[in-house]
Amino acid sequence: MKKILNIISGFLLIIVFVISCKEKTVTLGKDISFKAYEDIRYSKDENPEQRMDLYIPENSVNTKPDVFIMIHGGGWRGGDKSELTFFTLCMMDKFPNAVFANIDYRLASPSRFAIPNQTNDIDEAILYLEKRLNYHPKFIVLGNSAGAHLSMLYAYHYDKTKKIKAVVNIVGPSDLSDPSFKKYTDYSFVEKHLIDPEMIQSTLPVNVLGSPAHWIDSTSAPTLSFYGTIDQIIPLSQKQTLDSFLDKNHVLNRSYEFSGGHLDWYKASNATFLIDKISGFLKKVGEK
Repeated sequence: MKKILNIISGFLLIIVFVISCKEKTVTLGKDISFKAYEDIRYSKDENPEQRMDLYIPENSVNTKPDVFIMIHGGGWRGGDKSELTFFTLCMMDKFPNAVFANIDYRLASPSRFAIPNQTNDIDEAILYLEKRLNYHPKFIVLGNSAGAHLSMLYAYHYDKTKKIKAVVNIVGPSDLSDPSFKKYTDYSFVEKHLIDPEMIQSTLPVNVLGSPAHWIDSTSAPTLSFYGTIDQIIPLSQKQTLDSFLDKNHVLNRSYEFSGGHLDWYKASNATFLIDKISGFLKKVGEK
């Protein structure tokens, strides 16, 4: 893993352009290469925010490989897929037989709520990938921060046909009603603009409706989580709550702490740690 980090950091990643600027071959070492398709529109709505970068292995030993869906953070209102490009490439080096889709989604704004738009976008991306790949793969949703929240919420609540094989949650809020999380500087957004009011039931407050942990049951997807020891945005109490709900429902799960704050999971040493743990956890999922 250190080797691939050094290669990419040193701009020695080999990218050979073929056919058009939208399609190219990404080569990560001697025997690892992917066809890369950038800025693909995955929705019929033609919304410029609904785009993905798609990486398909050229020499996969699997005829129907699993698909990683990478979901960026940004407080539901910001960020874009480019923030996860480097991490996606590192993951591709570790999982050379998997397909990777690094997605953008419709960001919340004064005139648009995050949910259900963003969970709908994950659904649209899955439907597009099934059609594009011409089979029904198992999906691993991996997100950081707000993207991790969306990954968990989609897997636990919106994945009615159980297409999600596993969730990788990196510093994601699992319980929006947690008093420690309410100290989040943008918590007023969570209360007033995260969820479309038309979805809110009178008996279920918004901070419960939008909490992934609330929707966990015995059929929920196996979950791997990472939280920072000094994260000032997502407190470690979120890890404890999520672990408790998963354990109570006998869902396969593991969680780890890394040294640092909310964004420090992306540092080289932490990223290597995360990717190694992801690999080990998915082996356990495969054995389940």
